[in-house]
Amino acid sequence: MFNFTPLLGAQSSSPASQSLLEFDGGIKILIDVGWDESFDVEKLKELERQVPTLSVILLTHATTAHLAAFAHCCKNFPLFTRIPVYATLPVISLGRTLLQDLYASTPLASSIIPKNALSESAYSFPSFRDGNNPNILLQGPTPDETAGYFSLIHPLKYSQPHQPLPSPFSPPLGGLTITAYSAGHTLGGTIWHIQHGLESIVYAVDWNQAREHVLSGAAWLGGAGLGGSEVLEQLRRPTAMICSSRGSGTIALAGGRKKRDDTLLSMIKDTVANGGTVLIPSDSSARVLELAYLLEDAWQAEVESGDGSSPLRRAKLYLASRTSGATMRYARSMLEWMEEGIVREFETASGAQEGQGHKRNRSQQGGPSGGTNEQKIKKAPFDFQHLKLLERKSQVNRLLSADGPRVILASDTSLDWGFSKEALKSIATDNRNLIILTERVGKASNDSKGLGRILWEIWDEQKPSAVDAEVDSSATAVVDASGNEIVFRTVDTVPLVGSEIPLYQQYLARQRQLQNTMQGDTSTTLETSADAVDDRSSSTSTTSEDSDVEHQGKALNTAATLSHARHKLGLSDAELGINILIRRKNVYDYEVRGKKGREKMFPYVAKRRRGDDFGDLIRPEEYLRAEERDEVDGEDMRDGGMKKENAVGQKRKWDDVGTRNAVGARRLSNGNVKRRRANDGDATMGGMDADNSLRNGYEEAGSDSSDSEDEALAKTAEGPSKVVFSQQTIRLDCRISFVDFSGLHDKRSIQMLIPLIKPRKLILVSGEASETDDLAVDCRQLLNAGSGEAIQGGVDVFTPLVGITVDASVDTNAWTVKLSQSMVRRLHWQKVKGLGVVAITGRLEAASLESKPEQGAKKKLKTIEGESQDAQDGDEYEEAMDTTPVLDVVPANMAAATRSVAQPLHVGDLRLADLRKIMQASGMTAEFRGEGTLVINGTVAVRKSGTGKIEVDGGAYSMADPRNIEGGTFFKVKRKIYEGLAVVAGG
Repeated sequence: MFNFTPLLGAQSSSPASQSLLEFDGGIKILIDVGWDESFDVEKLKELERQVPTLSVILLTHATTAHLAAFAHCCKNFPLFTRIPVYATLPVISLGRTLLQDLYASTPLASSIIPKNALSESAYSFPSFRDGNNPNILLQGPTPDETAGYFSLIHPLKYSQPHQPLPSPFSPPLGGLTITAYSAGHTLGGTIWHIQHGLESIVYAVDWNQAREHVLSGAAWLGGAGLGGSEVLEQLRRPTAMICSSRGSGTIALAGGRKKRDDTLLSMIKDTVANGGTVLIPSDSSARVLELAYLLEDAWQAEVESGDGSSPLRRAKLYLASRTSGATMRYARSMLEWMEEGIVREFETASGAQEGQGHKRNRSQQGGPSGGTNEQKIKKAPFDFQHLKLLERKSQVNRLLSADGPRVILASDTSLDWGFSKEALKSIATDNRNLIILTERVGKASNDSKGLGRILWEIWDEQKPSAVDAEVDSSATAVVDASGNEIVFRTVDTVPLVGSEIPLYQQYLARQRQLQNTMQGDTSTTLETSADAVDDRSSSTSTTSEDSDVEHQGKALNTAATLSHARHKLGLSDAELGINILIRRKNVYDYEVRGKKGREKMFPYVAKRRRGDDFGDLIRPEEYLRAEERDEVDGEDMRDGGMKKENAVGQKRKWDDVGTRNAVGARRLSNGNVKRRRANDGDATMGGMDADNSLRNGYEEAGSDSSDSEDEALAKTAEGPSKVVFSQQTIRLDCRISFVDFSGLHDKRSIQMLIPLIKPRKLILVSGEASETDDLAVDCRQLLNAGSGEAIQGGVDVFTPLVGITVDASVDTNAWTVKLSQSMVRRLHWQKVKGLGVVAITGRLEAASLESKPEQGAKKKLKTIEGESQDAQDGDEYEEAMDTTPVLDVVPANMAAATRSVAQPLHVGDLRLADLRKIMQASGMTAEFRGEGTLVINGTVAVRKSGTGKIEVDGGAYSMADPRNIEGGTFFKVKRKIYEGLAVVAGG
């Protein structure tokens, strides 16, 4: 059985992706926990309902559409962190920086408490009885918490089958196997192959077959975009394939990647030549790597060309993202996940730097230096010389207030929450400036439109008719947006006031009561350590000495407790008892006269030491590598991260300084760190004049007092808050263009690959309704054309809506037979990866109508609770009769005719790495040479084709090998290969 349910992203304009896969035995797999720019908690309700039944979670891409809700679910859904999560290493690392950037950039990411969740509390407050929503925010995860959540994810490599661990509340997985394959589109992007029983599922959402500067193509044809002629055997003929339809309506331009790059650079040169600014909105972790690499390479080429008239030599290049430094540091450490050209470039740069070091040493010792120029040494990939990273809002503001040509690569394609929104407001009033959109923006899912959608509509409406975005994915039209006024929404945060504070407090209390009742107090409570109204924290698991006494009898009447938790707004002072001293603010006394037991003692909350059979549990965040300790605003996160100053309920030591001095000290520390970085960067800058580089370095390091202090205070602001929406109007006088850098498959790729993959069932998700329906029509024609099958016997193509379950189980016919005793004695079982395999040739016979039921069974049927059942003997005899057909041995007179039909069958899959270990254990030399060729004793070569076929070459040379043992190397290799497989034949 296989059922598929899209939770988000099916026939919808929202790019968010969430999919639920259900197999036999109640096994449920969630793929992706995406969100969109609305950050609406109501869209996660169905996911929250499914959390207690999930077995495994898989992540595909490090983008907002695929994992933006991951940290929110970990923090607010009690059982979510207990579910095993699997992803590739780049998705883990880049996803961490993406969410840290997201929560640092927009308060909406923390999510607004829904109005219906506050409705039960609002009736006690007159100001909220009319249904007004105060837009109270939940407490978002801190950078430390986000890093901790991502440290729980299990990293996987490409093409390595893995049997995942189930969650504590999941049924046994029964041999479930997951395998990750390259999907292109993003670094570490994954096509998942899931096997369970007879089901073989290929989940391919947002993939790209074309190779790019940084990213390899999808692994359909031979792996990593190598351009094979056949689809990988593991991905061929799946029982069901889930494919995305987004981008399927486009047809790639004839020039391909080169035409796309030339178009982008041409528009940049024209704009900076006139002294204008180019704004390129992009994401902050995935596709930004491709754009950053392309622009840095273009600037470097212009510098090395020596063309003094090139406009790029006078233009500055910037990347604005709050976590750009960590993102690029991770990228430099994951070059093996990138395209082969990047790896060769790194090896060349490393060799050149080593050679330059040797020459420098010789020159220092008095030897000839060779006259090399250190400025022309090839730098390693993502070791930028021209691209400057901006991580603070004050740096972006200073950049925008300066004059001169520049190119700004800013975070967030939607222009709703990143630095691109600030840049747009600054450059919108100058006609020399240009905004280049890099991705198509879908229709708004609600009445409100973001800046990205508004700009897309302006470009789409005013572009010349000759430029058709549905035909040419590299459309070069530049439209003049002068005269357009756009109204967009701005978001600000303010502290809670008045009755909003008890309203928020009662909401938290109710949530805890419901969680503790329904989850048995095993869940993680809400984070309230930073709240000004409650001081119970979930960052450390706590319990009272008498918690067992408090919770006795809770399970005796669950219904009454749930009703109590639902209708009771909070615990009164009398119900709190002695706990009022730690649960209420400004309460320091409690009457203990006449009290008994624990009511006479000051409440003490002891930390529970969590452990298992092997000892105390280890906190992974305490053992992070240096490169995993991200820096936030120039401060290292090690040793507990940024210290909260003057938090509510937090005492200062005697030698602590005040808030103003602490802020000033932190600003000075940040300046020193940035100056050191600037000086290090100045030593390696080639082609940039020293004065400008030094000035820019100190501009990045320093910050005027007001901006730095405001940002520092904003970072340390604590307590519950709410969002206030307002509208702002901007008059556009700039120009707008579009170059497709989304890196998604086009119509031609799907038309070529779908017939080669040949799925038995096809499910289309992740796209708007129009493009999904159009792709479904094309796929039905491609898969069923020329097959000679009837319409009802063709390949099923499903286009489900959000929340609609599709039954895509494999079509099989199974029968039950009974083996005769003579057949059982002749079976010779062979073990293949824990499974028994045997081939049977027999004759099927009907069950004997003369068979009698066993006496024991008949006797048991006759007497039930001591009453006689003689009148039903006939019915009992009929029910107890075994009517299962019998599979018996083929008679001798028919064996000769059937033996010629039975062919030997090799079962299993032999990995060359395992064969290498086997041959080395046998005393032979075995090493890999070339592309996937295993050479044994220097004479025998073993290869494995994309279809799984094993080829052994070199038999003639191995015969003359003096080390021949037992017939030569060739035959010994063949023998070991056969030993790794199960050779079965009909009996």
